[in-house]
Amino acid sequence: MVNRQFVVAGCTVAVVVLLVASSALAWSSLARTNHLSFNTAVALPGVVLSPGAYTFQAGPQGTNPNIVRVTTRDGRRVLFTGFTTPVARPHDSRSLLVSVGEAPAGQPKPIIAWYPVDSSVGYQFRY
Repeated sequence: MVNRQFVVAGCTVAVVVLLVASSALAWSSLARTNHLSFNTAVALPGVVLSPGAYTFQAGPQGTNPNIVRVTTRDGRRVLFTGFTTPVARPHDSRSLLVSVGEAPAGQPKPIIAWYPVDSSVGYQFRY
């Protein structure tokens, strides 16, 4: 009887460990990263990105998948970190990586949403 209880307890612990490990793996796989280059200045909430290369990452370091972080291409400087809203990629636009809005003449256009490569869901920035 006692041995049976130990076996059941041991199996229960093993199942819990496997569930925790698999959920952590699934959470970390949610992180999406793309390297994007812009030939003109663009804007994100509270920051202007001058022409250049940047890294866009959703769910950085296992955080909430709706948090997007933008860094310099080499990742040394964080330029933007903020919450986003999931948005469906427009149909027939697999090559679309960002959508931009309108801006007054001479002002950088705001990035409305970022669509990671090979993803049907994008991230709409909150202005």
